[in-house]
Amino acid sequence: MPIPLQITFKNMDPSEAVETKIRQRTEKLGRHAGRVTGCHVVVEAPHKSHQKGRLFQVRIDLAIPGEEIVVNREHSSDPAHEDVYVAVRDAFDAAQRQLESHEDRRRDLHRRPS
Repeated sequence: MPIPLQITFKNMDPSEAVETKIRQRTEKLGRHAGRVTGCHVVVEAPHKSHQKGRLFQVRIDLAIPGEEIVVNREHSSDPAHEDVYVAVRDAFDAAQRQLESHEDRRRDLHRRPS
């Protein structure tokens, strides 16, 4: 079942190509962590007034039963984040790691004897 997804663009026009990449990455998250019940992705372009270091910011809010996982790639100093696709990739990679960590902790809780 597909994860309900909301995509928001700030300080930039919506991009079908970026939306497609986000949808692909969200589907991949869903295959590896079937407990995701919702996802909201915000892609923010830097303000036009900045001349240098215009880095894209990506925030991902993942809803899972009883909890929310937030990934915020806001103040990255990685110059590669001048490319929106790299910023999206890195944010989803971080979300994947957080989901895996959450699942590991959840499994450990169920394995411990009372």
